[in-house]
Amino acid sequence: MRGSFGCIVFIAIVAGMPPASAWAEGSIYTCVDSKGRRITNDRPILDCIDREQQELGPTGKVVRKVGPSLTAEERAAEEEKQRKEQDERNRIADEKRRDRVLLARYPDRATHDKERVAAIASVDDVIGSANRRTSELMWQRKKLDQELEFYKGDFEKAPLHLKRRFDEIDQSLAVQRRFIANQEEEKKRINERYDEELARLKTLWATIGGTNPGTATAKPATAKSSAAAPAPVTKK
Repeated sequence: MRGSFGCIVFIAIVAGMPPASAWAEGSIYTCVDSKGRRITNDRPILDCIDREQQELGPTGKVVRKVGPSLTAEERAAEEEKQRKEQDERNRIADEKRRDRVLLARYPDRATHDKERVAAIASVDDVIGSANRRTSELMWQRKKLDQELEFYKGDFEKAPLHLKRRFDEIDQSLAVQRRFIANQEEEKKRINERYDEELARLKTLWATIGGTNPGTATAKPATAKSSAAAPAPVTKK
């Protein structure tokens, strides 16, 4: 028996492997270095730091594979690659989550069209109020013009309080016109958003074989016939 053990140790030494005592202590690392030599050790092998090493258990079975050690630049590149892959996984997960919410909110075309019309109508109501306010300011401006006739239409001869009133109304009119223009832009943004949603929904509806969007296609909501903002009145 003792002779057999001696033969095993001798063979292990010839093969470049640690003696049996090393196996008893724990794992063994093995690799083929850059010169093609098979190297084993009871700890990670420095000569194979640039290549894969195998960790063997007491039974000689591969426990795990140890990848090559990376330089700082290689490690940074690997981390950046993993970060981008994780970002892409997160993006896909977010997209799927948004799709589920979109489908739950709009099970069919009619529901989507109805909400678009309601959103546009809400902005039209705001624009209508602004136009009414503009008309009111224009009426006040006209009254001031009539009062200015007392000074023969010469603005420079008008008293200070009248000049201030002209300025206040003109500033208010400018504010109302800017506000109305912004609301018109908001309507464009709303229609663009609903157009993008509809394009995505058509794909989702077709993919899941859900509710038929129908053949009737509602036109994008347009502005109500609002009175155009009156042109500014030039001071005389």
